Amino acid sequence: MTIRIPVRVLCAAFLALVVQPATGAERIKDLASVEGVRSNPLIGYGLVVGLDGTGDQTTQAPFTLQSLRAMLSQLGVVIPPNVNPQLRNIAAVAIHADLPPFAKPGQKIDITVSSIGNADSLRGGSLLMTPLRGADGQVYAMAQGNMVVGGVGASGNDGSSVSVNIPSAGRIPGGATVERALPNTVSEGGDIRLDLHTADFTTANRLVQSINAALGADVARALDAVTVAVRAPGEPGRRVAFMAELENMRIDPGERAARVVVNARTGTIVIGQHVQVSPAAVTHGSLSVTIQEDFGVSQPAPFSDGQTVVVPDSRIEIAQEGSNMFLFEPGATLEDIVRAVNRVGAAPSDLIAILEALKQVGALRAELVVI
Repeated sequence: MTIRIPVRVLCAAFLALVVQPATGAERIKDLASVEGVRSNPLIGYGLVVGLDGTGDQTTQAPFTLQSLRAMLSQLGVVIPPNVNPQLRNIAAVAIHADLPPFAKPGQKIDITVSSIGNADSLRGGSLLMTPLRGADGQVYAMAQGNMVVGGVGASGNDGSSVSVNIPSAGRIPGGATVERALPNTVSEGGDIRLDLHTADFTTANRLVQSINAALGADVARALDAVTVAVRAPGEPGRRVAFMAELENMRIDPGERAARVVVNARTGTIVIGQHVQVSPAAVTHGSLSVTIQEDFGVSQPAPFSDGQTVVVPDSRIEIAQEGSNMFLFEPGATLEDIVRAVNRVGAAPSDLIAILEALKQVGALRAELVVI
């Protein structure tokens, strides 16, 4: 069953969400991040064992058997070169994780395990000890544990199969132990740099003014539209307390630039609050062409040498819906745009065409972003 929602209902809901007034000041921790405080990706390669016949086919994934030979040789078990075990209970996997900032040796982090061979499922498997390396090639964590797989798959002898979610990937909560800590640049003294999530000169200037008003003159200074340098205490304990106070301060961010974002694939349109339209007239209509094919029978006269034949009968109808024209007054706002679209009953695809046409004639006072 298909549920159709009128365009005017969608536009009204959209208007109710977008035209709401700003909630006011926001915390600095929601607007900016501390330079150097970030997570770091880790990656590793290992083996999952104990699968119920759903592992890699070693004839098609020879690297799985090669990895098994290397692991067993380290444990003192040597497989003769002329022996090729046909195993289906192991799988070669890639492991990736994010090492959070300030992670210390001995702490646990979650990992994601994904098959890189032709294993059907990793359900019920166990990951053997695997080193996880950073971009510099150093080992920062060791992974091992039992898999948690949310997907399931089944197949029949006739080749039919069905799967729910993805059974060839899973997670191990707390499956890796941190072995090496990242350098802590925040506690080393010197200025603390705050990087805004979105570059904006107004927000950066207001951030500096708010910090200086609360903590003293010349404590903060803006380096550019993104970075604000803040003079902080050098002693680690006082530095943490200073950061706790700083990140909970509230400021009024600068208003966003007028922008219209259009997703042509899904028909999603988001119109910013400050979008305006210069005087312009827009007409909207649609052309419908219907072609119907019928077939008739041509019967020959009695006692003639003619034959009965099928004669095609084509009918073509063209319908033109009444076009509606609406006029944008000078300085039309978002509310005016949505109200006008409701009047003509334009679908999302039609609205995309209208916005692009307005931009082409220079009537749309906003940046049009098509993704």
